[in-house]
Amino acid sequence: MSKQDGTPLSRRGLLQCMAWAGTGIVWGVRAGVPVSLGLDAMATSAAGGFTFVQISDSHVGFDKAPNPDARATYREAVAKIKALPNRPAFILHTGDISHLSRDQEFDDADQIIREAGLPVFHVPGEHDMLDEGNGKAYLDRYGQGTLGAGWHSFDQHGIHFVGLVNVTNLKAGGMGSLGEEQIAWLEKDLRGRSASTPVVVFTHIPLWVLYAEWGWGTDDGVRALALLRRFGSVTVLNGHIHQVMQKVEGHIAFHTARSTAFPQPAPGTAPSPGPMKVPAEELHKVLGVRTATLLHRNAPLAIVDSTLESAGVAAAAATAAAVAGTAEKPAAAAADAGRTIKISNFTFEPVSMDVPVGASLTWVNEDDIPHTVVADDRSFKSKVLDSGQSFTFTFTAAGKYGYFCSLHPHMTGTVVVG
Repeated sequence: MSKQDGTPLSRRGLLQCMAWAGTGIVWGVRAGVPVSLGLDAMATSAAGGFTFVQISDSHVGFDKAPNPDARATYREAVAKIKALPNRPAFILHTGDISHLSRDQEFDDADQIIREAGLPVFHVPGEHDMLDEGNGKAYLDRYGQGTLGAGWHSFDQHGIHFVGLVNVTNLKAGGMGSLGEEQIAWLEKDLRGRSASTPVVVFTHIPLWVLYAEWGWGTDDGVRALALLRRFGSVTVLNGHIHQVMQKVEGHIAFHTARSTAFPQPAPGTAPSPGPMKVPAEELHKVLGVRTATLLHRNAPLAIVDSTLESAGVAAAAATAAAVAGTAEKPAAAAADAGRTIKISNFTFEPVSMDVPVGASLTWVNEDDIPHTVVADDRSFKSKVLDSGQSFTFTFTAAGKYGYFCSLHPHMTGTVVVG
C-alpha cells in the first residue's frame, strides 16, 4: 500500500487511515484530523441540517454462502433509511447495484430502493457493466442527463456533487481508470467555481491508491485529485471494498463504504479480496449505510456509518434460487483433459500454461464472485463466468497470449502456444 504520491505507507500509517466505524459513529474533520462526534452529538447538531445518504454495493442477485439473499439485506438497508429521524434530501448509490447486470436484478433493485421515496443518483460499479452492450443496460436506466459512461454533476444546498466513473476500460494489471475524456470534463466542470464551494465526489473504486495489489485504487486518480485540491472542503465517497475506511489529505477527506450484500477482508489480511464469510448472526454487523450532513456552510460534512444490526430486521434464512447460467458450457463437461485453469481466490491457477497449436484450454470459475477471461489483444473474450461456469478457447496460432479478468484486472495470466 502506498500514499497518493507513490511513497510506501507504513503499517502504522495504514492503521491510522483505517477508521473502522461502528453503529452510530459520526465522523467530522477539525483542523484536518478525523474526529468521532458520537450519535448524540449528531442528533443534537444535525437538526435542520442538509442530509443525504450513501448506499453501495447492493449486488442484487448475489446468493452465495456469505449472504444467501442480497435482496433481503438491501431491503433492510432501505428500511433503515426510511426510519431516519431527519428525512434525507436524496440517496447516492456508489455502484454495483446488480451482481451480473441482468434486467431482473436491476428491476428488483429499483423496486427496493423506490420504497425509500427519495431521489437517487447513481454511478456504476464494474458489476453493472457486464452486459453485451458494455454498460448499455445501466445507461438505459440511470444514464439520463449524464455524459460518457455515466459521469455527471449537480448542485444541492450550496454543495457541488460530482459523480465519476472509474470502472470502464480497465487494463490488465491495473486499477480503476477515469480516462482522458472524463478528466477533461472534470476540469471544465470545476473551472470558475469558487474555492470555498464544498465539493462531494462519489465514485465506485477508491480514487486514492488504497491497496494496489488488489486493484483497490484508480490509476489516474491523482490527476482528478489535483483538480480538487484548490477547494477548501472536498469529500470523496466510494464503495467497492465493502468496508469503512477513511483518510485525510489536506482538505480532502476520503471515505469508503460498507456493502449491503457481503463484507470483504481488510487489505492484505487474506490471500485475495472477495466475499468474506462470517457467521450468520454476525452478518448484520458488517453491512450498512452512511448518512452525511452539512452542519455549517464552511464546515466538513459529518459522516455517520451505521450497520444493519441496528435495523432490527431478521436476516434472510433461505437460500435463493440458483442464478441462471450464462457461460457457453457447464464446467463439469467443458474441460479438455489436463488443460484446465482454475479461477480460485482471485487467481488464475496455474498463472502460466504451455499448450500446443490446436489445443483447447478451459477456464473454470471456482470463486463465489463472477470473473471474465479476456486476452490483452482481445483475440479471445469470455462472457461473465458466475460460480461453477467455464469458458473454452481453441488456440490455432503459435504465440504468447496474456490475459486478465476485466472485472478484477489485477488478475492476470499467460498462455504460451507452440
